Amino acid sequence: MNKKFISLLSLAQKAGFIVTGEEQCEKAISSGKGKLIILATDASDNTKKKFRNKSIYYKVPIRILSDRDTLSKAIGKNNRPTLVIIDDRFATQLSNLIDSIN
Repeated sequence: MNKKFISLLSLAQKAGFIVTGEEQCEKAISSGKGKLIILATDASDNTKKKFRNKSIYYKVPIRILSDRDTLSKAIGKNNRPTLVIIDDRFATQLSNLIDSIN
């Protein structure tokens, strides 16, 4: 994974713009706070399906990349396959970086 992406993800976490945990992520999306959904490639099929559906229904962009360990380490937490970015600027920057990597 790109070092710039990991650094930006870490910065977003320190700034308080990342929601983790499946239930909290669902709440952030349904309340309109979610700006970008990031899922680990090794998230369960049920989790991927659930968040793809939420992405479509609530019109929140979704990106699937890396593995849960890499994402978790970037934000300083353990076992976090689902992240929701709740800030427009961080969401745009992270999304653009992900698109440029892929």
